[in-house]
Amino acid sequence: MSMCTLEKSGGIFLLTINGLDEHRVNPTLISSLRSSLRQARDQSTRGCALVTKHQGKYFSNGFDTAWAQSAATRGGGTAYDHLVKLSELYGPVVADFVSLPMPTIAAVTGHAAAAGLMLPLSHDYVLMRGDRGVMYLSELDWGMAYPDYFTALVREKVGSSAARRDILLKAVKMKATEAMAMGVVDSVHESPEATVEAAVRLGEELVKRKWDGEVYSDIRLAMYPELCGVLGLAPKGVRGLASEDLLASMARI
Repeated sequence: MSMCTLEKSGGIFLLTINGLDEHRVNPTLISSLRSSLRQARDQSTRGCALVTKHQGKYFSNGFDTAWAQSAATRGGGTAYDHLVKLSELYGPVVADFVSLPMPTIAAVTGHAAAAGLMLPLSHDYVLMRGDRGVMYLSELDWGMAYPDYFTALVREKVGSSAARRDILLKAVKMKATEAMAMGVVDSVHESPEATVEAAVRLGEELVKRKWDGEVYSDIRLAMYPELCGVLGLAPKGVRGLASEDLLASMARI
């Protein structure tokens, strides 16, 4: 099963989803993602950013249906019941990304499908490899309604109503250039290495601004009120530096 590692270099946290499998969403991956994000939160200082990358051909291929079937065999209920349980466990992962006190960048160098598409969409920026890989919200094709936070995330992250329709109601498979045209991806790069390098460069540019992470997080939460309502998140309100530090910061701008 897929596990994550977290490394820090300067102000950049590098979160890697390890292994060459499909990085299916199951309790093990959920626990590993949440543990890594807690570490980043606990170690964050002014001027940090997080880059998420992955090994292999999949960023994530969605909920782990084999795990759900096995759980049903072992513990009763149906596989669908356990998929619903996975969707409930996965919502807090999206909440962790959306509330993380630093900019977040996803380097997608393979497929991101179904629940796996929610992972890059939970980041502030999405960069994608151009020569292979698709993004695809496949639940419609295999007969599962979207959890509320899926649709809220798409509605608040994808600006075009036509693009939202095609993602949610047409289950369109988006290659990188198509995803960029639809507003899902911010930039397209020629190789996996170039994608990760560009993500790290972007992170380094953002780190130089030395933003207060809690203020950054509050502003992000205020940008997505529907999503935050579904996830039970709320900005903490107007706050910032102590007055003398705030004046000094304003003077440097």
